[in-house]
Amino acid sequence: VVYNFLGRSGLKVSNISMGCGTFGKATHAALRNCDEELSHKILNRYAEWGGNFLDTADVYGLGNSEKVVGTWLEKQPRDKFVVATKCRMNMGLEQNVNNVG
Repeated sequence: VVYNFLGRSGLKVSNISMGCGTFGKATHAALRNCDEELSHKILNRYAEWGGNFLDTADVYGLGNSEKVVGTWLEKQPRDKFVVATKCRMNMGLEQNVNNVG
């Protein structure tokens, strides 16, 4: 696996990130999301291959992706993984600083 510095942050991330958009409960009938068990298996394999850069967002599965990634990360060494997340879209929740970025 090739690692690159993430800007000037000093963080080294794998050149292939793990897109976590399908992790967690499906939020639309057309989506076939991975349940937590399968998502964790995928993350384990990604980590075994040397991956350390996880891409998620609050809108992926209406927050379910971040929850699945979080439960997996709880069992991992914290200094080994970098999580990229984003917040932008209104998720239909009460608007406050914690849910609209």
